[in-house]
Amino acid sequence: MNSDLIITLVSFILFTGGVAFFTWYSLKKTNLNSSDGYFLGGRSLSGIVIAGSMLLTNISSEHLIGMNGNSYVNGFIVIAWEVTSSLALAIAALFFIPKYLKMGLTTIPQFLEKRFDGVLRTFVAIVLITSFIITLLPIVLYSGALGIESLFGVSEVLGVEKSQGLWITILFIGILGSIYAVFGGLKAVAYSDTINGIGLLLGGLLIPVLALYAIGDSNILNGLTKVYEYAPEKFNVIGASDSVLPFEVLFTGLIINQLYFWGMNQTIIQRALGAKNLKEAQKGLLITGLFKILIPLVIVLPGVICYYYFSDTFYDQQDSVYPELVKKVLPVWLIGFFAAVIMGAVLSTFNSVLNSAATLFSIDVYKKHIVKNVSDKKLVSIGKLTSAILAAFAILAAPLMANTPDGLYQLLQELNGVFFIPIASVLLAGFFMKKISAIAAKTALIFGLSFYIFLTWGYTSHGIHFVHLWGIEFVLNVGIMYLVSYFYPRKNLYEISDVGAVDLTSWKYAKPMAIGLSLVTVLIYILLGNNA
Repeated sequence: MNSDLIITLVSFILFTGGVAFFTWYSLKKTNLNSSDGYFLGGRSLSGIVIAGSMLLTNISSEHLIGMNGNSYVNGFIVIAWEVTSSLALAIAALFFIPKYLKMGLTTIPQFLEKRFDGVLRTFVAIVLITSFIITLLPIVLYSGALGIESLFGVSEVLGVEKSQGLWITILFIGILGSIYAVFGGLKAVAYSDTINGIGLLLGGLLIPVLALYAIGDSNILNGLTKVYEYAPEKFNVIGASDSVLPFEVLFTGLIINQLYFWGMNQTIIQRALGAKNLKEAQKGLLITGLFKILIPLVIVLPGVICYYYFSDTFYDQQDSVYPELVKKVLPVWLIGFFAAVIMGAVLSTFNSVLNSAATLFSIDVYKKHIVKNVSDKKLVSIGKLTSAILAAFAILAAPLMANTPDGLYQLLQELNGVFFIPIASVLLAGFFMKKISAIAAKTALIFGLSFYIFLTWGYTSHGIHFVHLWGIEFVLNVGIMYLVSYFYPRKNLYEISDVGAVDLTSWKYAKPMAIGLSLVTVLIYILLGNNA
């Protein structure tokens, strides 16, 4: 084993081990045998911890590797996925989370039972668990393994083929991630996410800084100027109608997707549900919104820098270009740290999704239908078993994500559309349309799932961008709910009541910060839209 590899491994182990120790130390006083303790961290999470966990649950290897690969090919138009998130987070902080905490929810499907009926609750819970197995977990594992394999050369070190090296890396990451989720619950996930988040921001920013420093002959601004002058079209945020992300989608399906992801998605919002009070929940959501405006410096700009270095050499393997940039600009002693950052990002998303899936199955399926009077201790055991089983499925499915034509990030978004939009339409109807009935919601949910699958993988010659399909699907779902409710109306109107779970005093800076995030988002498009 050469000295460079030893240095890399040592820095990797030190950071990863440090995160594990901090997480273990933070859990010493947490009761992990209660359902609130295991699934919601004992409703004790602060705003900073919520923000760190939300960010790292969202930002994983499919962003670092997949989105940088996407921006390498398509430029800054993909920034829309990130900066528009701040608008959704502002709405979630002001509208959704006060209602969730008022109801004392552990899972989002619990609201569906209160608003509609138990059948819809269970159906949505199963759909969500299925989405985790099919989409997020395998893609996160594969993209993470791809990054680690590229940085460490696992296959070369072990003397095996690259495909075998990827398998080994997938297995390692999957087992390690499941340990956090299985044994530590939400609090372990949230605390490890926070430290990994710091590592991600520092390590992620280091890549473009070092690259621009080298390009600009020790002047970062000069380096940025050179990158811009080399390909000014890559800095345009206004996507053409035939691009990978047309500008028009911001006003159709994208905003619906963002509202669902940040305001109604169990994996994300569960962190806020574990807040000690409304004030901390709002802080967490809005700080996350600030991070989402800044994070393109980590997951979009490096991809454009890759184009300066490599031109179109990696266009047919775009998910390989970011690791190549990392190896090019990082000194040897930092490669191990950065590999640990990628590992941390993978683990954060992977264990977060496992924890959310376990929560959904335990609360919305097992306790609801299988053993209704189950003890807290037994429920926690069921959650742990669920996490372990789902981790095994994800490990087996991850290699199937190889060779995606438009990149891993694009694949993830296309698959998410199967589940996100139908559920979003039903949840939004539940909040804003008091007369929508349970049978109407079920009809719309089934229609939405079928509609998107058929037009995405069945009848594909329609030429409509998949994000536009989200918008069309949403409108049709709402129309169907109105129509069915006309013939089968809801008899009793549902009103949200306060169960006294936490203090519901709002954060005094919530509205000003929400407005500020919205204005900054608009300003970004005004400033960078001039490159169109």
